[in-house]
Amino acid sequence: MAGKHVLAIDQGTTSTRAIVFDATGRPVATAQRELPQIFPKSGWVEHDPEEIWSATVEVCRGAVAKAKLKPADLAGIGITNQRETTVVWDRATGRPIHNAIVWQDRRTAERCADLKKSGHEKTFTDKTGLLLDPYFSGTKIEWILKHVAGARAAAEKGALAAGTIECFLLWRLTGGKVHASDATNASRTLLLDIRKGAWDPDLMKLLGVPASMLPRVVDCSGEFGVTTADFLGAAVPILGMAGDQQAATVGQACIKPGMIKTTYGTGCFAILNTGSMAVHSRHRLLTTIAYQLDGRRTYALEGSIFVAGAAVQWLRDGLGVIEKSSEVEALAAKARDGHGVYLVPAFVGLGAPHWDPDARGALLGLTRDSGPAEIAAATLDSVCYQTRDLVDAMRGDGAQIDELRVDGGMVANDLLMQRLADTVGAPVERPKVTETTALGAAFLAGLHAGLWPSLEALSKTWVLDRAFKPAESAASRDRRYAGWQDAVRRVRTS
Repeated sequence: MAGKHVLAIDQGTTSTRAIVFDATGRPVATAQRELPQIFPKSGWVEHDPEEIWSATVEVCRGAVAKAKLKPADLAGIGITNQRETTVVWDRATGRPIHNAIVWQDRRTAERCADLKKSGHEKTFTDKTGLLLDPYFSGTKIEWILKHVAGARAAAEKGALAAGTIECFLLWRLTGGKVHASDATNASRTLLLDIRKGAWDPDLMKLLGVPASMLPRVVDCSGEFGVTTADFLGAAVPILGMAGDQQAATVGQACIKPGMIKTTYGTGCFAILNTGSMAVHSRHRLLTTIAYQLDGRRTYALEGSIFVAGAAVQWLRDGLGVIEKSSEVEALAAKARDGHGVYLVPAFVGLGAPHWDPDARGALLGLTRDSGPAEIAAATLDSVCYQTRDLVDAMRGDGAQIDELRVDGGMVANDLLMQRLADTVGAPVERPKVTETTALGAAFLAGLHAGLWPSLEALSKTWVLDRAFKPAESAASRDRRYAGWQDAVRRVRTS
């Protein structure tokens, strides 16, 4: 074994981070850089892939230096990433031919609607577990091939490569030697048959994506390649990869069927482990791959909320009612009881279980004495109500949910966590290590390196920080939630 530390790359929607973990799963050093957002048109969201790459180099070198480690001290590298965000690049030069199209981007909404009208959604859902929505990668690749001059011809010649962010980073880290995507990220493309674990020719034909563009699909833990020596000063093996929500599922040790985690970052994502069964949802949740190890897939039901922490950023950057995101808790605590204000943060449409890309945000229930405190409280409440939407859908699909394991930047907010428990009507468990997305990537790399012998051994490292138990009556929570449901109906377009 080369070393007893793991370097985790956590490339997210709003920042790129690197965290060094030791063999107990404890973070020992972190480096982070914010990622600028690009908004070319209303509803369009892009990132500069070169900015992502330069930030990755910077934070990895920074975290290793802070930890006072040498490359030889690292057992390996794990990568986790914002899912669905799509890059297409030239195989010869490694240069992207267009900005990355971010998962939040809605430019392919009309294309998805056309595919639905043509009767194709069932085909996509049956094979991929997904719905036809611009959220996913397939129509993003199709858009780039259609709108970038010469892209279609280059793709047909095999000159272009496509992938999600972990795939692009793996290519760059290995100096262009490895073009591979792990099963969790591949399952978010609208192109992967999740039961076979392979790209589907019929879906590729429907979206006009040549097979030559697509990466090899691999496990979440394994030998994916080694970095070029100049990255950290010596070659380091890359041993783990998973999309951010699946990585958080591993980091939260939700390794048994029935366990659920919810991650609160830019958006909110709930994943319910369903074991070896790819369960079809009757309530418009997604069926997805939770992780794949030794060629065996574990599946999950997933609910995706597009705007959670991003709503707090809107309070800060859009309305200017707070200067720092951390101020929202104190401001919301000043709100009047029973203020009746609802924020539906459909800034980029509504995700599960509504799947309405054309819905737009609204503030409802304002009165003359509504002010910043009430708007801040409504913003935090919107996160809780959207979580209940997902939890109720999962319960409707037969899940028994005894508690929620939570993680992500927002869970440090005690007021929000108590409100969440009250709204959902289930205990909310916050772990000691809340950076579980990066921890999951580290675990997956450490599994292959031998730092941990099994997923069961990983689960023993999970430590509870605090449990928030429901304190509100069922009648009161249901009354508040009914107001939310009415607010959502008002912004729905379908």
